[in-house]
Amino acid sequence: MKKIGVLTSGGDAPGMNAAIRAVVRTGVSKGIQVVGVIEGFNGLTEGKFQDLGTRDVSNILQRGGTILKSARSKAFRTTEGRKQAFENVKKEGLEGLIVIGGNGSFAGASIFYNEYAVPYIGIPGTIDNDLFGTDFTLGFDTACNTVIEAVDRVKDTAASHNRLFFIEVMGRDSGYIALTTGIATGAEEILLPETATNVDDLIARLEKAQTNRKNSSIVIVAEGDDGGGAYAIAEKVKEKYIQYDTRVTILGHVQRGGRSSAIDRVLGCRSGHAAVEAILATKSDIMVGVLNNEIIETPVSDTISKTKPLPQHLFHIKEDLTI
Repeated sequence: MKKIGVLTSGGDAPGMNAAIRAVVRTGVSKGIQVVGVIEGFNGLTEGKFQDLGTRDVSNILQRGGTILKSARSKAFRTTEGRKQAFENVKKEGLEGLIVIGGNGSFAGASIFYNEYAVPYIGIPGTIDNDLFGTDFTLGFDTACNTVIEAVDRVKDTAASHNRLFFIEVMGRDSGYIALTTGIATGAEEILLPETATNVDDLIARLEKAQTNRKNSSIVIVAEGDDGGGAYAIAEKVKEKYIQYDTRVTILGHVQRGGRSSAIDRVLGCRSGHAAVEAILATKSDIMVGVLNNEIIETPVSDTISKTKPLPQHLFHIKEDLTI
């Protein structure tokens, strides 16, 4: 194998640039030409390629986002679009792909592999940390640190004004960010997509907190919570619970940006290096992840079909620490 492509797909995540840099420099060190695919699978269908050398990826390790850009490709979801992508892959002389992204990205890459036998290795890049086969995904740690910093600031004003804050974090289908940051910030309650929300129970717990002489409360809400999100839940609570001045903060896409943390930088370096070694070993249709701090390879069929459960011990920790 002499020439491979690397692309980022789906939502951007801090640490993607570290992985791109590792793929390029590992490839160059092993005598392989690395080509960047601009705008993910959209770039494959439109033939957007850029040769990458060691100097092209200098000074990107710390940067958030992705220098290769990302896009949701409608064309690649069609048979015709994937056929055009394959023609572009052949024309460019790519013998394999490194795909950095999440569940949807891997599903698309797997279909492409089954149709045209283009080898690929997946690197888990999503702030949601919801991929089976890895303890952590690129961007999760940085996103959590961003949330924690924001919530710490909100707690200052909440305590000053005897307020109840509902803070909505990302997590349409997964509560990893909410659960982790809720514990890290000492939130009174954490509402997740994986658990049903009962407003009456929530109010009872908030009243108990006030009985324990807490002068403010923070509720972390994952955007995919079945209660309808932070605004909807806050309105229901305000109808029955007037003791606090209730406010809502939506952190939104600020969670995706910013300089990547040390953990995400090292994870990107390890993942990119492992992905190149795997594709050179003629492996394909797998994701390289980290379990128990060791690189592990997981079939993409498992990654996209199996659910990664939330750590149950964190629920017990949360219950004991919010008294």
